[in-house]
Amino acid sequence: MTIMRGRNDPMDDPLDDFSRRVVSVDDVDKTVYVAGSGPAVVLMPEMPGISPDVVRFARWVRDAGFSVYLPSLFGVDGAYPLAEARETVVRRACVSAEFRAFAGGGTSPVVTWLRGLARLAHAESGGPGVGAVGLCFTGNFALTMALEPAVIAPVVNHPSLPLDDPGGLEISAADAAAVAERVARGGLKVLAYRFDDDRWCTGQRFAAYRALLGDAFDGRVLKAESANTDPPPFFRDVVGCAHSVVTAHLVDQDGHPTVQARNEIIAFLTERLVTRQE
Repeated sequence: MTIMRGRNDPMDDPLDDFSRRVVSVDDVDKTVYVAGSGPAVVLMPEMPGISPDVVRFARWVRDAGFSVYLPSLFGVDGAYPLAEARETVVRRACVSAEFRAFAGGGTSPVVTWLRGLARLAHAESGGPGVGAVGLCFTGNFALTMALEPAVIAPVVNHPSLPLDDPGGLEISAADAAAVAERVARGGLKVLAYRFDDDRWCTGQRFAAYRALLGDAFDGRVLKAESANTDPPPFFRDVVGCAHSVVTAHLVDQDGHPTVQARNEIIAFLTERLVTRQE
């Protein structure tokens, strides 16, 4: 029997320690959850939305000394990820004009809005620049956001787009060239994570990033057997493999490889956004 959880189920996250704001960029309004103080980090949700595990990661980043900007891009904010989200969220996002889920689509238009959010976050929070952390469906957005000069710390976690090309990158040819030039000119580093048997983010995809960015791409690979074996239903039944390194498949135990990855991301953000201004 399938248990249908309501929006206010105890396993949902109310996000009541975040300020809920409506942010307008180029006359497009989106909800953004903001918390913390210090340099800004734009944390983009993974499918099927701002889940409790995504919020948990946002709190870790906030508590490390950052202002976290968590935009709502799809799904129900704070909802526990059920398998039914494949029909109610994923399919809808795949045909949305904001996203380019399949090969040949180029850069997703929503990235333009996210660059505007990064500019706003930098203006509000100060510091040398902004961090951008993408997850799964939004993984590559952290890289293409680097066309905004304020973004100086991109983290690409298990990028899954394009869904139909395991060696493809969700980026137009012009944007790819511009990103490669910005990375080289600005001395940027791009941190990335995946599990070794992830069928949504393959070794071919990491190789494509490496071909584009060279040594600036720091792609780190975890063993699949280190992943949480009891993730929420969406990740168990729809994703179907070790995938979400710092959210659904993280094992919250000291010294665990996934916790080490989380700590490495926070250290990367600290080095780029905090240490460099001291």
